[in-house]
Amino acid sequence: MQSVCHYALCFGKLTAVGLINKLTHVTPDTTIVSPDNYENQAPSTVGMTTKIVKGSIWTLAGSALPLLVTLVTVPFTIRLLGAEGYGVLVLVGLIPHYLGFADFGMSLASTKFGSTAYAEGNPEKEGRVIRTAAAIALAAVTPIALFIVVFSTPIVDVVFNVREQFRAEASTALKIAACAFVVSLLCSIVNTPQLARLRMDLNSMINAGPRIVGTILTPIVLYFGYGIIGAVTVALGAALMNLAGHIVVSSRLLPQLLGMSVDRTAARAMIRYGGAFVIGAIAGVALINAEKGILASTVSTTALAYYSVAFSFAIMLTLFSGSMVQSLFPAFSQLQGTEKKVQLNSIYSRAIRISMIWSLPALVFLALIAKPFFTLWAGPDFGRESSLPLYLLLAGLLFNIFAYVPHSIIMASGRTDIFAKLYWIELIPYLAVVWLLASRYGAAGAAAAWSLRVIADAAAHFFLANRIAGVTIGRRGIAGFAAGSAIMLVPVAAMLYYAETHIWIALLSLLSLAVYGLIAWRTILEQDEIDWVTNKLNVRFAR
Repeated sequence: MQSVCHYALCFGKLTAVGLINKLTHVTPDTTIVSPDNYENQAPSTVGMTTKIVKGSIWTLAGSALPLLVTLVTVPFTIRLLGAEGYGVLVLVGLIPHYLGFADFGMSLASTKFGSTAYAEGNPEKEGRVIRTAAAIALAAVTPIALFIVVFSTPIVDVVFNVREQFRAEASTALKIAACAFVVSLLCSIVNTPQLARLRMDLNSMINAGPRIVGTILTPIVLYFGYGIIGAVTVALGAALMNLAGHIVVSSRLLPQLLGMSVDRTAARAMIRYGGAFVIGAIAGVALINAEKGILASTVSTTALAYYSVAFSFAIMLTLFSGSMVQSLFPAFSQLQGTEKKVQLNSIYSRAIRISMIWSLPALVFLALIAKPFFTLWAGPDFGRESSLPLYLLLAGLLFNIFAYVPHSIIMASGRTDIFAKLYWIELIPYLAVVWLLASRYGAAGAAAAWSLRVIADAAAHFFLANRIAGVTIGRRGIAGFAAGSAIMLVPVAAMLYYAETHIWIALLSLLSLAVYGLIAWRTILEQDEIDWVTNKLNVRFAR
């Protein structure tokens, strides 16, 4: 782990220098501009891989910093609310996310069509596309938000079986969460100029600031007795701060953003794109969250709390994959066309190999520290009840991390209808498996069901990406990754056998990591990538 982290740290420092230069150097393609100097010309795609890597690092930093703050504050939240109260707060946060498709797919449509207009050098069209997406999203999401507000009591009472002690508070909190949900969806549309220009530095800073403020304020308002309602109100305030930041910055990047006109021609294409997305997203949201709702209804909200802690801890590993997607999706959207096929496939395979290098050591690290961390962080009950679900989640998470890349390229190809078919095919069998395993084995059963699904889903994503976009990951690195996986699993097997982490297991982990790092360096990275990293490190250390 130390060797891999060392390279990552050095690489982060190297790119930080370039990013500082980028932030302070004025070019029409990457900086905040005024209406007077905005040029209607297509931007160059040269150096896009470097932009993607830099953007991924910025996005990762923008996600990791709020997460670190969350790791500090959540134990206070759990202790102030209790396990059951925390489970109710998780439910209130989950219910709007069940309706993540409510914007009619306009957050994705805005990024895809806005990035295409940007690649064409047409800022007027880009502005109209974003305004059109916002109008469609508001028309779609407002009735759904009103439905949640009106029927909040039956939702928390009948659907999720919240105990009477928390019912009234949960109902009011859900109304506030519905408002925050609408604001958050608008944020994911208004930030399109930042994403199209791969200005993940700006996007990350705007997103991270309000999240950190909200995360810090949550245990404070709980301490002063404002309860679940106070915590959700803080989330609404953070969402409003986020939206204001995106409007200010995006309107400076794209002055044509502010206006009243819409693009009726683009609207039809965006509705087709978003409509297919919504059909798939209805099933997709159920697939993502079904085990949580079923676990709460068949077992208890306490079991949900144990599972949610394990799931939240495991899902941290998707931060980097999610960070890459933020850059990959607009980049893939700009690289559609036969003449750009080679560059598209190169970025695709490179993103997969980067995921190979970092994912397995990170998974092993989480497995080794899980039980002592849960015990210290959330209490002995969570250390005992959340550890096994985490181990089961990590098994599927490895495949889920890889699937982010083919998912992005399929979306950029405009084939959202594929996900509608795939997710609906998966849904019924998955619900049956979740109900069977969760009702019998509780949180561990829910985790096992989730992992089985994402493994099958990842295989389908790679197959579909090859059929739709014609991209391949190539053979390089597969044999080395398999050999490295066998080596990295040795300390995990030892930890599970002895049921705790001894010092010699930690030493064995470092040895396994060193061998894995050597294998990755020699078999996963390509020669030009090795030369690039070596040259950058030599220049850095020479300074």
